[in-house]
Amino acid sequence: MQFHHHGYVSHDPRVLPAAGIGLDRPAELPDEMDVLIVGSGPAGMLLAAQMSQFPDVSTRIIEKRDGRLVLGQADGIQPRSVETFQAFGFAPRIIAEAYNIGWMNFWGPDPANPANIIRTSRTEDYGLKISEFPHLIVNQARVLDYFAEAALHGPGRIVPDYGVEFLGLTVHEEGEYPVEVRVNDHGTERTVRATYVAGCDGARSAVREAIGRKHVGSVSAHAWGVMDVLVNTDFPDWRTKCAINAEAGNILHIPREGGYLSRMYIDLGAVAEGDNHQVRSTSIEEIIAKANEILHPYALDVKEVAWHSVYEVGHRVTDGFDDALDGERHPRVFLTGDACHTHSAKAGQGMNVSMQDGFNLGWKLGHVLTGRAPAELLSTYAAERRPVAQQLIDFDREWSSLMARKPEEISDPQELATYYLATAEFPSGFMTQYEPSMIVDGSSRQELAIGFPLGRRFQSAEVTRVGDGNVVHLGHHATADGRWRVYAFADADASKLATWADAMGPVFARHTPQDGDVDAVFDVKAIYQQRFDEFQITDAPALFLPRTGPFGLTDWEKVYAAAPTVWCEDDIFAVRELSRDGVVVVVRPDQYVAAIHPLDAPDRLAAFLEGALLPA
Repeated sequence: MQFHHHGYVSHDPRVLPAAGIGLDRPAELPDEMDVLIVGSGPAGMLLAAQMSQFPDVSTRIIEKRDGRLVLGQADGIQPRSVETFQAFGFAPRIIAEAYNIGWMNFWGPDPANPANIIRTSRTEDYGLKISEFPHLIVNQARVLDYFAEAALHGPGRIVPDYGVEFLGLTVHEEGEYPVEVRVNDHGTERTVRATYVAGCDGARSAVREAIGRKHVGSVSAHAWGVMDVLVNTDFPDWRTKCAINAEAGNILHIPREGGYLSRMYIDLGAVAEGDNHQVRSTSIEEIIAKANEILHPYALDVKEVAWHSVYEVGHRVTDGFDDALDGERHPRVFLTGDACHTHSAKAGQGMNVSMQDGFNLGWKLGHVLTGRAPAELLSTYAAERRPVAQQLIDFDREWSSLMARKPEEISDPQELATYYLATAEFPSGFMTQYEPSMIVDGSSRQELAIGFPLGRRFQSAEVTRVGDGNVVHLGHHATADGRWRVYAFADADASKLATWADAMGPVFARHTPQDGDVDAVFDVKAIYQQRFDEFQITDAPALFLPRTGPFGLTDWEKVYAAAPTVWCEDDIFAVRELSRDGVVVVVRPDQYVAAIHPLDAPDRLAAFLEGALLPA
């Protein structure tokens, strides 16, 4: 990581200097604010961490609980989420405490004795097969803790306002703070006003109800018990993720962090017509007995139940993700996470997709409120995230149906394992692809960068940093600081790159505040085709050697080399199928590829940026 460019730092460099609102943040919830976040779940806490990078924007997050979440219900962390944690600075630490899913085993009835189960297959998990990031299990409460730390350590110094409950809101047509919000602030009902409100308040969202949005979908007639347990058992795969299909029912078994705790989803069977949710009163003793019946001939001796619940599988998507019901005005209120999509827990998607909702919305709010982009940008949130939610519901419905089948309904014992691996990229979070819009350039030249699909997240690869010869992942340098990344992949002799840099310097400057660092909005990097030791870094155009901070110190970490060395065997031009004539890949602040253009067409990139951003 980089620091010292604003002066010598002797404390933890992850704690950024306070700025803007963070210099004198009011302890009590103020009467007026730019952004009010309702709910401190995964989407809300990520959104708070992102908004803390925009300290000139007044942001508050309210939560009706009296304090931090102690026991989270979500625990599956997909590789895309770990990639996001990397951007927020805590991936290595959370990986160290999490359970890493290396394998998934499948169990079915023993043909010789169908009352018993046997292992039918052992499959490698998909995490590290399709990404440099693993597939993890870790308590949701810890994920929220890490995002809370990022929000607190950001320049905006954001902390949740606990003990404050959302009661309702009214959106007015005019005014600097047009959203009037009623809250119960530690027992006192009061009204506050905001420019924008983000409803991150869960499946029973009061914000959703307040703006007249509806959940659309249904609850299936099938119930599952779920429990986090500490046990003694003779089941040999207790510390391996398993899908178990037996005559007595089904179990999805997921070991958890810490080496002892595990979560089990236990099939309670079809729900009788007219049950009226009575199945939800199933006791923990009945759930444990059912688990033992399914696991036969193995047995569980449960020593402690940390948490348990019973739920009926529901698949719902809200009819809109913001309050622009008629489409005639820009949205003021947004819905994220479970407030706009609910589904089963067995595909491990709830927390993961919710966090991407918050990541998508956060930088857009920051851009609009700091004058970097027009208000039209906010309409792209619903346009981009609602199709993702529908795809999630469709996938989860199919996965849940497969998980709930009886043995006699399965013709191929390997079918579930095959489906699990064949669809890996979707649950990993890597299949999301945004359609052309003001921030996804439909005129892009995809054939110049085949390995960086337009509208998908930027998939990193290793390169060599020219300044010091170290091998790094190009994408890991991109933190969640609200900046755009521009990767200029050079032509063979770098002549086009030099011309491009001269042309684009003034374009980037046009969108950069005069009182900010030269790279405050655009982090521009060059990747040469040569080895790192075949040219001098000082020969790179000045655009890639910016002088930043109050001392005007040269940034030596924006020039990279692609040719293989003893430490880096891959060539990013070959790995990502990049044109040897050179290509520019522009990446949004939420890590999605926004534009792809040749080096000899800087005017096209300039036109795209003019449509996406405002002059500083």
